[in-house]
Amino acid sequence: DAAVEEGLLDKKDGRYHFSHDRIQEAAYNMMSFLDQGRFHFSYGMALLPLAAGEGDDSILLTAANQLNLAGPEAVQDKSQNVTVANLNLQAGKKAMEMSDFVLAYSYFDNGISFLRKKHWEEHYRLSLELFDLAA
Repeated sequence: DAAVEEGLLDKKDGRYHFSHDRIQEAAYNMMSFLDQGRFHFSYGMALLPLAAGEGDDSILLTAANQLNLAGPEAVQDKSQNVTVANLNLQAGKKAMEMSDFVLAYSYFDNGISFLRKKHWEEHYRLSLELFDLAA
């Protein structure tokens, strides 16, 4: 509550919000690069169930963007690599439906970057589709 008294945060309905976007930006910039990646990754993973259930393309794209900001080095479990690669495949297909082919390529390329060694043997269809659509 000291941050509220200082005017850095606002409290509404029991939740805290930054009082200005510059304060949020300054707090974010104080985080280490590794912590920023972890934050983006956990945020993106938290959005995954919503992206699958809602049918709202904006949540799907936001989840993919957050995970891509984190990058493959933020992955904590091998199975997450395949999950994120699949999400990028879905996001790329949505971008193609919107005729944004540059964005679609970006998603496919990010999906490829999340694939692990031996991906052709372990996840052939996913690998083929990502590489085919990126070409």
